[in-house]
Amino acid sequence: MQRILPLFFAFCIAFVIVRTTTFGWWPVSSIRIPVSPEAVSLSGRLKKHVYTLSHEIGNRDMFIDYAGLLAAADYIAGEFKNFGYDVRSQEYDIDDKKARNIVAIRKGSEKPDEIIVVGAHYDTCGNPGADDNASAVSVLLELARVFSSVDTAKTIEFVAFTNEEPPFFKTPAMGSLVYASQARKENKDIKGALVLESVGFYSHKIFSQRYPPLLGLFFPNKGNFIAVVGNLKSAKLAREVARGFRRRSLFPLRSLTIDFFPAASFSDHWSFWQAGYQAVMVTDTAFYRNPHYHNQTDTYEKLNYEYMAHITSGLENAIRELTD
Repeated sequence: MQRILPLFFAFCIAFVIVRTTTFGWWPVSSIRIPVSPEAVSLSGRLKKHVYTLSHEIGNRDMFIDYAGLLAAADYIAGEFKNFGYDVRSQEYDIDDKKARNIVAIRKGSEKPDEIIVVGAHYDTCGNPGADDNASAVSVLLELARVFSSVDTAKTIEFVAFTNEEPPFFKTPAMGSLVYASQARKENKDIKGALVLESVGFYSHKIFSQRYPPLLGLFFPNKGNFIAVVGNLKSAKLAREVARGFRRRSLFPLRSLTIDFFPAASFSDHWSFWQAGYQAVMVTDTAFYRNPHYHNQTDTYEKLNYEYMAHITSGLENAIRELTD
C-alpha cells in the first residue's frame, strides 16, 4: 500500500499536466486587419471554389464516391487550364480505377531546374470536406492564378494530390507519396514543398484551440491563427515561409518545427520528408480546432473566407521570396 499511493499520486499529477497542456495557455487578441477591395474579391473567388467542391460536387473518394473524385479532378484541371497552364496528370492504378494527381507548372526563367512545390489534397473522408480540404485547394487555385502571370527565377509546381485520406494515408497509394517518390527517382531538385491542409476554420472563443500534450504551454488558446509546421530538417524552410508571409500579411501566424509528435506529420508534407525533401504544412490545425473534422457538418458556410484571403496574400509573398 505504501508503494501504491505514491504511484497513484504521480499518475494523477501526470494526468492533470497532460490534460491541462492540451489547451493553449496564451491569450490572443481578436484579429483586426483592414479589408481591401482586392481581399473582398479574392474571398469571393475562394468561396466559389469551396462551394463547388464541397457542395455541388460533395464527397470525393475512390470507394464511396469515385464520380465525385473525378469531378473534383476535372474542376481543378479546368481551373488550371483557364489560368493558362499546360496541365499534366500523374495517373496510377488502384484496383480497376485510376488515381490522378494534377500538376500545373510555372517554369522558372533563371533557375528552371530548381523547384518549389505548392500542393493540397482534393479527396475527402466520406464527407463534404469544406475545410478538409476544399479550403486548401481553393487557396492553391488562387495562388496558381496569381503566378500564372508572374515571372519567377525558380520553377513552381502547383499540385492537387489525390488519396491523402484513409485508407491510403501513409501508404504507397497516397498521391503525394507517388509524386514525391517519382520526383526522387528523377532526381528533381525540389528546394521545398508547401502543403496546404485545412486552412479555413477559425474561432475567437477562449480554449477553442487544442494541442498535443505539453505544446499548449507555448501557444494561443484561441483558434484564430494559421500555423506553419515542419520537421527539424525543414526548419530553414519553415522560417523562410513564416518570414515571407509576415512581410505581406498581418494575419497571426505561428511556426513550429518538431519531430516527435506524430500529428505533425498528418498530411502530404510527410511524403516529401520520406523522399528526403524539405517540406512544411500550412494549416488551421484541423481536428485540434475544428469540431466538424471528418463529419458531414464540414460544410462551406462554416469557413472564414476573409481570413483565407489574408492567408493567400501572405503565402503569395512567401512563394515569391522562395522562388526569387
